[in-house]
Amino acid sequence: MISLHEGKGGGKKKPVDRVCHLLLKVAACRPGIWRRLEVKESMWLSRLHDSIQLAFDWYDYQTHVFTFGDLRFGNPVKKDDLIVEDDRDVTLGDLGIESRQHFGYSYFFDEGWTVEITVEGLHPAKKGVKYPRCAAGERAGPPEDCGGPEAHHDMLHCIKEPGTELGREWLEWLGPGFDPDLCDLEKINAGLKKLSGK
Repeated sequence: MISLHEGKGGGKKKPVDRVCHLLLKVAACRPGIWRRLEVKESMWLSRLHDSIQLAFDWYDYQTHVFTFGDLRFGNPVKKDDLIVEDDRDVTLGDLGIESRQHFGYSYFFDEGWTVEITVEGLHPAKKGVKYPRCAAGERAGPPEDCGGPEAHHDMLHCIKEPGTELGREWLEWLGPGFDPDLCDLEKINAGLKKLSGK
């Protein structure tokens, strides 16, 4: 009797999907705002962009760019000396993420936001775990259109004094329930779970 699997012994094993452990810090924000993301090495950079937007509660209103040394990926641009390649065409693995320690992400809105990304390591994906996921973080993401880090610091100072005119204006603009000290991991991961299904 011939086995159904006969002749297939020399087939290649599927490579183990590795997970990148990334530490994301919003530059120039005090106190610090950070997230620890776990994403597959096979993730498109455009999906990492989506994950960062969810992690900091931003809305993808503006252009963005990832910087890997001299390489730039994001919303594509080819003008004069500025070349930004399409981030939908490249994965973290394509960029040799295992040999990189740091890279950057910039999100532009007036002053804009810069996120410093540290590659903390690569590990085999765990069975039953959905990626991407946010494993840890501190403080709410800065409102993307509040005017950049300096205005964010002013905002934090003003909302500590809700009886003042500026404090009232900021709180009204931020809406009810805004807590600058809250990193809502449950909400972030609910969004990332939807993203993993796309």
